[in-house]
Amino acid sequence: VQLQASGGGSVQAGGSLRLSCAAAGTSFTSDATAWFRQAPGKEREFVAYRSWNGGYIYYADSVKDRFTISRDRAKNTVYLQTGSLKPEDTAIYYCAVARARPRAFSTWYKRVDEYDYWGQGTLVTVSS
Repeated sequence: VQLQASGGGSVQAGGSLRLSCAAAGTSFTSDATAWFRQAPGKEREFVAYRSWNGGYIYYADSVKDRFTISRDRAKNTVYLQTGSLKPEDTAIYYCAVARARPRAFSTWYKRVDEYDYWGQGTLVTVSS
């Protein structure tokens, strides 16, 4: 599985960007997808999760009601629509894929080590 993230850039606070994650080697038939981000000097953190069929979608509290995760099956691409961006949203954004397998706890989707494949990241910079 290869993931190619794109769509990052520099925007002013209040603006929006649509991040894309094009996948090769998976059609998301049974794979879950997620977006994480990592700000300078900080650990990678969970942003958004989408189950393989879209039945379960979760967001970090910090982005809830501002970001939307979605998938275009025909393009084999997962998106993260961001909005009302804040300077604290500045980070490298990574897409990730988790293969279907039993999980030990219900909030596994927030853990970096539960994902099997990662994209290279795309930088989002938000200025005040």
